[in-house]
Amino acid sequence: MNARRWLHEHSLKLLAIRDTPQAIAGGVAIGIFFGFMPLFGFKTLSAILFAWLTGSNILAAVLAGTAHDVIFPFMPAIYFWEYDLGYFILHHQWPRSVVKLVLTPATWRSWTTFVTIGKPMLLGAALCGAPVAAGFFFATRRIVARHQRKRHRRPEECNVERGA
Repeated sequence: MNARRWLHEHSLKLLAIRDTPQAIAGGVAIGIFFGFMPLFGFKTLSAILFAWLTGSNILAAVLAGTAHDVIFPFMPAIYFWEYDLGYFILHHQWPRSVVKLVLTPATWRSWTTFVTIGKPMLLGAALCGAPVAAGFFFATRRIVARHQRKRHRRPEECNVERGA
């Protein structure tokens, strides 16, 4: 699958949504933000819930979360960076390498492991995702507003040409 073509098709779907630029941009920002979260299986549900709570466009949130999955092959590296950043913020020192930790399957199922690894990872994900989501919010709002202005201008231009 060609990633460029896939992104182009999803951007056209995003521009076809009939809603305010603010709502569409909010949905995109929420989808991108939750795309950074290590909440496997709950990213889309979280994006839908927060888009609904904020009055943002739910379809835009789902499309943005799906588009974020294009970088899926790089997510292990991103999750490592998020963990390192979150650990540094919480403990004021860089962590030992997570790769060198010896964790058995029973350890992974323990809630203490979730707290010791999950808490820094969620904090790092929020710190990484927030500025990216904000950038996407402003860029999307501008692009959608421009697209909607062009779309509303076209019928008027056609009517003027027909009357002349």
